[in-house]
Amino acid sequence: MKYRHHWLSGDRIDLPAGKVVCVGRNYAEHIRELNNPLPDDPVLFIKPSTSLASLDIPFAIPVDRGEVHHETEIAILIDTRLHNASENESISAIKAMGLALDLTLRDVQSRLKAKGLPWEIAKAFDGSCPVSGFIAKEHLSNLDDIHFSLKINGETRQKDTSAHMLTSIPGLISYISRHFTLEPGDIILTGTPAGVGPLKQGDQLELSISDRFTLTTSCL
Repeated sequence: MKYRHHWLSGDRIDLPAGKVVCVGRNYAEHIRELNNPLPDDPVLFIKPSTSLASLDIPFAIPVDRGEVHHETEIAILIDTRLHNASENESISAIKAMGLALDLTLRDVQSRLKAKGLPWEIAKAFDGSCPVSGFIAKEHLSNLDDIHFSLKINGETRQKDTSAHMLTSIPGLISYISRHFTLEPGDIILTGTPAGVGPLKQGDQLELSISDRFTLTTSCL
């Protein structure tokens, strides 16, 4: 089924499925758990629109490329073209927010990083960005205190708040717009907290954002 942006209700959002701009190393505890250096600026990479999938239904993970890790992130849906935007302009361009999984082929990524090579194939493969339905930004008015979590098979694996981001949501959007023009329908993934780990076929996932919604899904 082709991915479409949609509200939690299931109603379609009339925006095209664009690129996904991802932010790495935006939570200090996650940086430490992967033994990465603290960045001076946000670390950016892009997933194509073909990476998008719906979290509302069971999603497939690769089974022949080593471990597939979950990275739970706040997802920002953009509805205005942004280039060299201020933080205030960036806030105004937010259409809605949800949750996403930045699926990562960790073994593949580690091999490529060890050779000093780009690691897009570990991050940008088809279906590597399952996304929830979205809620209007008015329901999450405090961008600096969005709580979110992931449970797998009933066990909490990731739990944090946007208050612990190294760069805030408005700051991220503004920074991204200085390097990549953002278009309506683009999604920004804002970084993952500590607790990343492998997924297996049959895992049952429960994702929550603040007190606004809880979504259950599974891996195929």
